[in-house]
Amino acid sequence: MIEEELGFARSALQQALEFLPENALVGFVSFGTQVQVHELGYADMSKVYVFRGSKEASKDQLLDQLGLGGRRVGGGPGQGFQKGVVQPNTGVSRFLLPASEEGAYIIHSLLEELGTDQWPVAPGNRSLRCTGVALSVAAGLLGACMPCTGARIVALVGGPCTEGPGSIVSKDLSDPVRSHKDLDKDAAPYFRKAVQFYEELSQQMVNQGHVLDLFASALDQVGVAEMKVVIEKTGGLVVLAESFGHSFFKDSFRRVFEKGEESLGLSYNGMLEINCSKDIKIQGIIGPCTSLEKKGLAVASTVIGQGNTTAWKLCGLDKNTCLTVFFDISSSDKSDVSGNVNPQLFIQTVTSYQSIDGESKMRVTTITRRWLENYVLSEELIQGFDQETAAVVMARLTSYKMEMEESFDATRWLDRNLIRLCSKFGDYCKDDPSSFALNPSFSLFPQFMFNLRRSQFVQVLIAVQMRLLILA
Repeated sequence: MIEEELGFARSALQQALEFLPENALVGFVSFGTQVQVHELGYADMSKVYVFRGSKEASKDQLLDQLGLGGRRVGGGPGQGFQKGVVQPNTGVSRFLLPASEEGAYIIHSLLEELGTDQWPVAPGNRSLRCTGVALSVAAGLLGACMPCTGARIVALVGGPCTEGPGSIVSKDLSDPVRSHKDLDKDAAPYFRKAVQFYEELSQQMVNQGHVLDLFASALDQVGVAEMKVVIEKTGGLVVLAESFGHSFFKDSFRRVFEKGEESLGLSYNGMLEINCSKDIKIQGIIGPCTSLEKKGLAVASTVIGQGNTTAWKLCGLDKNTCLTVFFDISSSDKSDVSGNVNPQLFIQTVTSYQSIDGESKMRVTTITRRWLENYVLSEELIQGFDQETAAVVMARLTSYKMEMEESFDATRWLDRNLIRLCSKFGDYCKDDPSSFALNPSFSLFPQFMFNLRRSQFVQVLIAVQMRLLILA
């Protein structure tokens, strides 16, 4: 990136160090044409391990080059968080230091010395940026030093990846970055290969229990469409801005590290398990999680989102983490072992995670409700309808179907579901449209659906298709 943008990014990182607890371990990786892993534990002289940006190094190769191969590095969950104490393990103490005075001073010094990429860029070419290799190296380093311990990679990216695995566009400036139209027509030559690379990286980070956050500041695209799989599955954050000097980036970046009332309540390395009545099946979850493939009687045959399981990995979660769980009601008799009708159902969620202080916590929530017959539209059922929650569920399910089903017509699907709900719960006289009325518990839902179907989230691909039709 240009010197001015580098200065803004440098300032944001230096400020972030001030918000970190003294016992938080911090490492530093920089990249451009190549990837540089900075050894922080060697304070007498700047020591850097350099990796080629054009070729991905396997995890074993990475560990061998860093001198971490042939042994398990780091401790289990909760270790490495003792205040003011550096782990005796050479891997941790060489590449990760507490954000106390010594660690902060070393990283401040590195940031002050950090300059723009010195490799020349040919006229008419884009800058060489090996984002994919840099993230792979950072993930491998964390996996070696802090396995099964809460950690996150905070990536600051100033443009599209043009070098090595994860590239989204060629180096030639005459080649445009892929658009919605290109993705729809499968005319983006780098897209599938980049997505496959990030899918493999996401699996590695999920196994390690680590999170990827992306802060991208550039006027051009940076490849979020390719990287989103690893961000979504690890529960990371995404912030897009025009410049690292923009207040939107500065405020967002600061909130990740702030404590107190402004804190996001970031937590790590979590797991969610759902137990429910035998007549309820779990179809899946849409949200920042990954299926753990835990089979059971509660697994439904129909899959939505992350399914085929009753347990999910939550590498990163915070106070505002929201998951949409889809259930399937079984048609079997709702009776107990003795044959008597069981009027109650239950759903239990068990959430375990690691707090930012390194403490392991578990939260168990159990709810119970009465079964209602399908043909009985009781007041209890109507009053239990949450319009805002229903709107969020419909928006998430629509987005998921638009992405996963090629021939999916979002507007028509939304219209059909709204008509079904109104015909089920509305009051009206046949052949008299003016007599139609909805209970107040449903009155806002049609407005939510109307604004959803005409929003850019639903209409963007339709607009692209219409533009192609006009040009043809």
